[in-house]
Amino acid sequence: MTPRRLVLLRHGQTAWNKALRVQGQIDADLDDTGRAQAEAVAPVLATLDPTLLWSSDLARARDTASYVEKATGLAASYDARLRETHLGERQGLTHDEYAALDPVEFAQFRQGQYDAVPGAERTANVRDRMVAAVTDLRRALAPGETGIAVSHGAAIRVAVGGLLDWPADQYRSLRGLGNCGWVVLVERPGSDGLALEAYNRGVPTPDFTSATSVG
Repeated sequence: MTPRRLVLLRHGQTAWNKALRVQGQIDADLDDTGRAQAEAVAPVLATLDPTLLWSSDLARARDTASYVEKATGLAASYDARLRETHLGERQGLTHDEYAALDPVEFAQFRQGQYDAVPGAERTANVRDRMVAAVTDLRRALAPGETGIAVSHGAAIRVAVGGLLDWPADQYRSLRGLGNCGWVVLVERPGSDGLALEAYNRGVPTPDFTSATSVG
């Protein structure tokens, strides 16, 4: 049986990403760079012949998905389970403001220890909802088909660990995804599990860099 393939795409850059401001689940639109990134990545992903396109319902993910829609002819389905981690009391702060407020906590945040953030959504919950959403996408595909899910940097990072059945904190060994960077997971033949085919793949442009802010 031909394996299914899953592509997890991070949204394009927002002004908040550029300003190193913690977004979490606060809505922010793509900036000009983010729109250019989405426009560049969409035809590349279209060459994978995806049959399903799902997206977080936050504006920056929806905006990114709209470019993939145009390139593929698919209509995106929106799913709140694909949202970014809610980062509690620190949403809206710049990194400099956060570091000045609590340098120890900020260092934990930068290391991907999101449970250290006051009022933040628990990482275990993010893992569960993201895995559930991506598993539903996988089940909706026929053998050999490819599905794309547009989501967010921290949420995708956590999801990869969950989808590969890694120990709880092993996701932190992954670097942050660049804006419009993507992950490819494929089914392992003869197994119900997934294999990591690619991580932080991106269109080579001057604007493609690893993640500098969460969201």
